[in-house]
Amino acid sequence: MSALTFDKNELGNLEYSLQREMLSTDRMGGYMSTTIVCCNTRRYHGLMVAPIDESDRTYVLLSSLDETVVQHDQSFNLALHRFKGTYEPRGHKYITDFEYTPTPTITYRVGGVILRKEMLWIHKRTQLMIRYTLEEAHSETKLRLRPFLAFRDKHALTHANMEADGRSYPSINGVKCRLYKNFPWLYMQTDRPGTEFVPAPDWYYNFEYQQDLARGYDGYEDLLTTGYFEVALEKGESIIFSASLDEMDSPEAIRDMFESSIARRTHKVDFHSCMEHAARQFVIRRPGNRTEVIAGYPWHGVKGRETFVALPGITLRQNHKEDCIDVLDTQVRAMQNGMFTGTFSAADAADAPLWFYWTLQQLEEQLGASEVWNRYGGVMKSVLEAYRNGIAGRITLHDNGLIWAYCDEHPMTWMDSVIDGRPVTPRNGYQVEVNALWYNAVRYTVALAEKHGDYAFAEAWRELPAKTARAFNELFILPEGYLADYVGPEGANRDIRPNMVIACGLPYKMPDETVQVNVLRTVRQHLLTPRGLRTLSPRNPIYRGSQEGTPTERDFAGKNGSVWAWPLSFYVRACFDIDGERFLPIAEQMIEDFSEDIQTYGIGSICELFDADPPFASRGAISQAWSVAAILDIEALLRTGIY
Repeated sequence: MSALTFDKNELGNLEYSLQREMLSTDRMGGYMSTTIVCCNTRRYHGLMVAPIDESDRTYVLLSSLDETVVQHDQSFNLALHRFKGTYEPRGHKYITDFEYTPTPTITYRVGGVILRKEMLWIHKRTQLMIRYTLEEAHSETKLRLRPFLAFRDKHALTHANMEADGRSYPSINGVKCRLYKNFPWLYMQTDRPGTEFVPAPDWYYNFEYQQDLARGYDGYEDLLTTGYFEVALEKGESIIFSASLDEMDSPEAIRDMFESSIARRTHKVDFHSCMEHAARQFVIRRPGNRTEVIAGYPWHGVKGRETFVALPGITLRQNHKEDCIDVLDTQVRAMQNGMFTGTFSAADAADAPLWFYWTLQQLEEQLGASEVWNRYGGVMKSVLEAYRNGIAGRITLHDNGLIWAYCDEHPMTWMDSVIDGRPVTPRNGYQVEVNALWYNAVRYTVALAEKHGDYAFAEAWRELPAKTARAFNELFILPEGYLADYVGPEGANRDIRPNMVIACGLPYKMPDETVQVNVLRTVRQHLLTPRGLRTLSPRNPIYRGSQEGTPTERDFAGKNGSVWAWPLSFYVRACFDIDGERFLPIAEQMIEDFSEDIQTYGIGSICELFDADPPFASRGAISQAWSVAAILDIEALLRTGIY
């Protein structure tokens, strides 16, 4: 497996460094993300991006911090920005090293000066700390720190305006700023008494975000600086800069916070440790006793389907069953009329509540069947009853035992891209994965009910699974041997897509072994890549192999070709069910194929999706929960030998 290393000789090459993005989170929904040379290339980049209230909205507060080394009245700006096609300043030429562990660290060399910069997001606080250490200097040296502020929603851009307050107000060993009255104060402090802050409010115009432009969006904004800190440093001395929504009461408190926090950091040195670290970043704890899962950084929020699919991989595979339970309980508390709410509801996503049962099946391995039933048996029964009774005019249980999900305006499955108000991949009817999950949920609930003496429920539901399986096999098994993607009003859809593999990778499955073998063979021939499964066979005329282009082109490609990692774990489970240990070396190679990903795109993690054609370029969010979960799930299968 690859170690997490970076080529020091390439750090000054922007083709190399700007394609590598780092992420640190506070475990409360806030994060720091930028490229490894601290040049922001997306509107979502920033040194402090965080929620400011109990809503799920997240805001870019501190966009960047420019460092300038001053010697002999000469200034050397270490920052890197792009303005309307031009890089200015070009501080990347001073970078000699980048390290990701235990915290992102950059080393600069300016003549005889060597400056080390350690960036640390504090867990369970909205606080960024950066320690600068002057490791080498032969003459008097000053360090100047100029913060650039945005104070805007992370999905938006800001521009120079008269409403922004460019003043800085005194704080303990620093200043506090608040560009707009509806925001909290941002406290910017240092641990060095006597550090001077020079007020110098000014707008800087036309910061250019290349990734936004490349993705077909507006990519220019203006940022406000209220002034700069300046301090004299001698060789061996350090200064810690702190930006926080809470004021630190002394320089000593800043130092103690930094030292205690960095001492607790894990070392991300290889593929597995990176996956475990990335997994922990998705579980966030919010006000109101809410524990949730961020679907992906930097732009995704909390989504029901992604939460339940990812949860076993990002929690249970590290024996963090308490986190898993807390996430489940958060959603259970919000239930109404026997159904989850929001994106967790079947009214929004036909399959989302059914993934809840798959999560419980994984949880049972650590919690035991009795505890699962005692905690969640009532929920399991109520959700099934809601499906049987029909949901929002979109979900119907037909007499044949199959779930019919239908909505012209809103896609009901994970293939949920929309162009001009219409689903990119319309799949109205009986969807293969929805009904596979339905069968699995009913079988599992009946089994637990029988085991724990709920005979009335078991008796009422016992005959349904056989009816469901009979109709499923009659309608979905195609003459070619594989499974239809869905069966709609016009009949069976023969598009070769990855959804059928879920029907072969669940604990309770309807296709027999012959059909499973045919499905896996078809997947290998058409969909399998070193990065996951394509969303459509390349032989299909609407297949798109690249994610490049306008938002419309990317939305179309995303579910008509692009590769996703998350279904891979179900493919692997299905292959182990058929081939047993013979599949072991193939599964090991699959993990190996991902090992280089920790050093590119979103470093230390796995991205949202990939191009469908070689070289399978990384695309979408830089760190995606169910992508990381799939890898950890496969690793757990290999490690435990339970397959």
